[in-house]
Amino acid sequence: MAGHSKFKNIMHRKGRQDRKRAGAFAKLSRELTVAAQIGGSDPSANVRLRAAIAAARAESMPKDNIERAIAKGAGGPGDGANYDEIRYEGYGPGGVALIIETLTDNKNRTASEVRAILSKFGGNLGESGSVNFMFDRIGEVAFGADVADADAMFEAALEAGADDVESGDDGHLIYTAPEDLHAVAAVLESQFGEPKSAKLGWRAQNSVPLDEDGASSVLKLLGALDDNDDVQTVAANFDISEELMERLAEEG
Repeated sequence: MAGHSKFKNIMHRKGRQDRKRAGAFAKLSRELTVAAQIGGSDPSANVRLRAAIAAARAESMPKDNIERAIAKGAGGPGDGANYDEIRYEGYGPGGVALIIETLTDNKNRTASEVRAILSKFGGNLGESGSVNFMFDRIGEVAFGADVADADAMFEAALEAGADDVESGDDGHLIYTAPEDLHAVAAVLESQFGEPKSAKLGWRAQNSVPLDEDGASSVLKLLGALDDNDDVQTVAANFDISEELMERLAEEG
């Protein structure tokens, strides 16, 4: 896997998510709340909520936290916060294109913080539409490596209607057309159990190669964005060797 997927996998192996679990739970809670606000509190009738619950369980989020976030979105007890989905586009060091998706209760704060993070690490915020033409909108279904070997997952995913599969030590990532995401996820769930996640994402059409200095700067930028409570996901079109990625992660 190239780019940001590698970054997330390696950071997870280094325990970064465990050390910052409160921040991870905050992001998951927002997604649960928004999913319930938009589609209701019944997971069987709300595919986005079902995916959000799967993601929360994969991060060992307590059941009470999950239920509380859903109740808030469905109009139950809570602070009444309303979140807006806002997408930012821009560039990082080395001309790396970025799509930054956020959930925020304060648009001005989030815009200011995202702009400041990009500026600090040698990037800049662009206009809407300035980079998304470099990416394809896709569905992504993730399973752990232990559910099946690469060949079995590949055959099952293609039979279910997926477009592509990437398998490695960190697990299986199945790519679908956006409109096929939940149908493919349902078929694979019936065979392999609940996926770690099932969501819409962005896949770069081409990758920008980075040297060590550029890679170091991009990883610091991604880490800062990941630490921001409002930022939910980041897509980036860079390519770094896994050896270099792991060395930089160790140094960081």
